[in-house]
Parts: sequence; C-alpha cells; structure tokens
Amino acid sequence: MSRTPATPTPTPTLGDRDSASVSSNAVPLPTGTVQRRRLRVLAAYVRPHWRECTLAVITTLVITLCVATIPFLFKHAIDEGNLGNAKLDVDFGAVWFWVALAVVVATIDFVAERLNQRWSIWSVRVVNDLRTDLYAHINRQGLDFFSRQRTGVVISRLTNDVEALAQLVNEGVFMLFANVGLLVAIESYLFYISWQLALWVNLIFPVMLVGTIAFRYFSTRAYRRTRERMALVTAYLAESLGGMRVLQAFAAEERADREFEETNTHYRKANMETIWLSAMYFPGVELLASIGTAIVLWRGGLLGDLGTVEVGVIVAFLLYLENFFDPIQQLSQFYGSFLAAMAALDKIMLVMETEPTILDQPDAISIDKVRGDVRFEGVTFRYTADGPDVLHDVTTKVEAGQTIALVGHTGAGKSTFVKLLTRFYDPTSGSIQLDGHDLRSLEQHWLRRSMGIVPQEGFLFAGSVRDNIVYGAPDASDERVRAAADAVGAHEFIEELEHGYDTQVGERGSRLSAGQRQLVAFARAMLVDPPILVLDEATSSVDVETELRLSDGLRALVAGRTSFIVAHRLTTIRGADRILVIDDGRIVEAGTHDELASISGGFYAGLYGTWTGDAAGGDEPIASSLATRSE
Repeated sequence: MSRTPATPTPTPTLGDRDSASVSSNAVPLPTGTVQRRRLRVLAAYVRPHWRECTLAVITTLVITLCVATIPFLFKHAIDEGNLGNAKLDVDFGAVWFWVALAVVVATIDFVAERLNQRWSIWSVRVVNDLRTDLYAHINRQGLDFFSRQRTGVVISRLTNDVEALAQLVNEGVFMLFANVGLLVAIESYLFYISWQLALWVNLIFPVMLVGTIAFRYFSTRAYRRTRERMALVTAYLAESLGGMRVLQAFAAEERADREFEETNTHYRKANMETIWLSAMYFPGVELLASIGTAIVLWRGGLLGDLGTVEVGVIVAFLLYLENFFDPIQQLSQFYGSFLAAMAALDKIMLVMETEPTILDQPDAISIDKVRGDVRFEGVTFRYTADGPDVLHDVTTKVEAGQTIALVGHTGAGKSTFVKLLTRFYDPTSGSIQLDGHDLRSLEQHWLRRSMGIVPQEGFLFAGSVRDNIVYGAPDASDERVRAAADAVGAHEFIEELEHGYDTQVGERGSRLSAGQRQLVAFARAMLVDPPILVLDEATSSVDVETELRLSDGLRALVAGRTSFIVAHRLTTIRGADRILVIDDGRIVEAGTHDELASISGGFYAGLYGTWTGDAAGGDEPIASSLATRSE
C-alpha cells in the first residue's frame, strides 16, 4: 500500500506569527460596561480642564446657532423686502435691516470661533497627560511585561494609538457638539418655517438610519483590526531596525523585505476594508443630500404654485440643506474617528489596566545605612505560573564586603539569581533578605538606588559621555564625574575623544568601542557609589586584551562593596572571596577558587580544567586585580 509523502510544514515567518494574533473576520470587542468604564477613565483626564472645556463647548454652541440663524435672516430679507415678488416694489429698508442683523450674527460667529480656538487648548493637555501617564505606567512594569510585549507594540501604544485618541479629543468632541447642535437648530428652523416641506425632507432619514447602523456594525471590527495591524507593522520596524547589524550580517535583507511586505500587506488589507466601507457610506450620504434638494425643489415648487410657500422659504430650505447633510457627513466621519479612537483606547487601557507584578507593600521601608549582608532562604523561582522551576530551594549567605562569583553553564540560573537579588522578579517561594529585611518589605526605588548594576552590554543612551555617566546621579558635579571615570580607568580615553566628556556617543553608544562603552558603564556605577554591586557578565562581550584593560576598573568597582559577579570566563572570578557554582538552578558547590579547583571530579574543577586547556595561564592579570581589590 503506497503512502502519500507528508507535506513539510513551512517555517512560519514573522508575518505568519503575527497573523495568528489578529482575527480575520471577527475581533472580540469589549462589552458596553468595559467601554463605559474606559470612557470614565478618559473623562478623568478631562476633569482637571473642565473650565476650558466648558467654555469651548459654549462657544461651539454659539457658533452653531449663528450658522443656523443666517439663512433664517436671509429668508426674512427676501420675503419682507419683496425680493421674490416681481409685482411689488423692493422694500430696501427691510432688506438692509435683515442683512445688518446677518452681519451682526456673522461677527458674533467670528469672535466665538477665535475664543473657541483659544480655549480648545485643553484637549492638547488632556492627550499630553494621558501619554505621560501611560509612559510612567509602562516604566513601572516588571521585566515580565517586556518579555511578553514586543517593543514595537509598546511604542505603537505610545504613538499611533495615542495619536488616534488625540484626533478624537482634539477634533471629535467639538465636531460632535457642533454638528448635533447644528442638526437640532436646522430641524427647528425647518419645521418653524414650513412644517409641510420639512416632513417631506425628513423622509430620507429612515434610509440614512439603516445605512448608518450597517456602517457602524462592520466598521467597528474593521477599525479594531486596523489598529492591531498597525501595531504589528511598528513592532516589525522596531525589531528589524534595532537588529540591522545581524540582519545584514546574515544577508537576510531579501527575506526581511518579504516579511515586512507581508506584514504591511496585512495592514493594507485591514485599512482597505475601512476605506471600502467609507467609500460605500459617504457617497450614499451625498446621494441622499441630492435627493433632499430635489424634494425641496419639487414640493416647494408645488406649494409655491398653491401660494402656501413663499420664495424666501424655498431659498432658506436650500441654504439649510447645504448645511443639513454636511453635519450628517461629518458625524459619520466622526463616527469613523470615534471607532478608531475607541479601538486605540481599548489597546491603551489594556496596558493601563495591567498591574505591575512587582509592587511596594503599603508599609515598605528604606534602610538608613546599608551594610550589604545578603541572604537567600529556600528560594525557588519560576518565570510563569505553569512553567518549570528555574531555581530550586537556593539557600546561601553573603557577608558585607564579600565578592561572590556565580559560575555555571549557560541556562543554569546565574542571571536569574541576580534578577531576584535586584528584585526585577520576586521568588515563587522562600525569601531574599538584605541586612535582615525581606526585599519585598523595602521600597523598590530605594533598593535599586542602593545597587549598581553593570550588564553584559554597556548600554549607553544617545547623548554625551557625561550624560551617560551621570545617568544615576544627574546632579553630580564635573569633579565627581571625572573622579568616577578616573577610578575605573576611563578618564584617559575620554580625554582623548574629540570633545572629551561632551563627545556624543551615538545611539546605544555606537561611536565607542565595546571596551570604551563598558568603561563608561563602570564609571556610571561608580558615580552612584552603591553598597551592593552586580556585574552580570560585564566583561564577556569584549576580547581578552580589552578585558585586561578593564581589570583596573573592575578592581576599583568591587573594592569595599558586596559584589556579585556573573561570568562565563573564569578569569573574572578567580580572585573572588567565594564562588557559587550553579547547575540546573541549584548551588552544587561553594568555596574559594583554590578549594573548588582541588576537588577531584568536582563541577568547578571540570569547568576550570576545560578553560585552562584552551588558554593556559591567561587568567593571572585579572585574577591578581581582583585579589588585590582592597589594596
């Protein structure tokens, strides 16, 4: 019996993976209760600016009333001035009277519009407050939030989604009040002038109502998909541009082009759906406007022949119809903006409603003077509730001033150890204590200020060398900055730069070498003078020669502090007071280099033997630097 070969499953591209997160037909929408709650949150941002908002609404209504009144005045000018009756002499006195009133009303409209623009600045402040709070809320999130969310999606929340909401707040609110008010005023004038003709004009409303309901149903989901696709485009751009060096190193430009084209095509299709819906709805409104005009000319002519409608009434109706369907169209456009803004608000509020996983206790404290005693008591940790344990029942004590090295294979749990120490995560069980206080009882801000962290990559922000050194102590004097740089051996190379400490380092410090970036990172940590220091593979990204040049800075950093050094290279930890060997989330060995290296068949001895077999004797310079750190 022959068997049909199995078709290999293609490797999903970035666009494929993103497509799985966006429904092609129906996007789950928030319930009415959820929407009302989120609108109340938005209203809370408006409340501090209620005076300007109220004045802006009042002037908007004044403008609306002025616009609706002018055709009514022209009607009186025509009828009372006999302009539509060739058999009677023109009454210029009546004409000029009503025209003068129209000029007065137009002047009031002009003044109200100027005041309206002045008071409407409240909407800009509302959006500014929301964006500021959103950024602050994101800053308070734990590392788990950023591991779940792509950077580009977070950026899209702060840019694209806030801008969509800004369009609603800046323009939509005024458009709503202005057009609803204008419709009410026009309807009132139409029925006051001629209720018979007004009834005929209003026959088109049921058709418009049905079309509007259909437009609302389909466009709500379409706008929601558009916001999601836009976020994915932004996410792809952020990732690909940030990883451009890797992208080009693997000659993956064409594949990246295809993936971006696919992601962008998904966005285009979602956007085209909203355009198609608008292309069906808005011309329909224009058609109804033309039908309304035809009705006025037809019925108005008949009523005019019967002598029940004057010429001024027909002229006023035609003028009103010019403004009558315009607010309906604008309200329809407003509804499109409203849908886009509600979809954006939905995305924004999902972020705002995400509570940080690491929170201060209500009675959190800070310690006046940190000694630096650290204790792990039965610490077990997993990154997700249903994930595997990364650390298992870790117990160890570190005395103040000791340098502790963490050694183990990749994925053993070394970096997780220091992430818990710096309280980027909390233990699943057990506790971590600093000077006898559980880390969860301490203020996060104070705790991080008490620690100096130097990661594997010396991340620098765009700005000058000085800006980066003072990042943790922005008020530091030039003397302190130079002293910190000199202490870690960075002052010499900084002075040789084109503009010294004012030299621009470029994005992520791209204008400096890896070793220079790391020295600046050392100086940044030195300036805040932390009682506890964490070096998370701080020298693993540089070559051995550069690592040797960093040895003086490393020695200065660890002197007199409780220090934790995570390293793959044994050169950086041989002179530590104690070495913790971690394997599969457990401390399997602990002791000094000499003690552990002498254990025949031991884990550390195996690691050290493997290393020395590759580069015998190369560890002496840094080992000596660490061993003499207190000299």
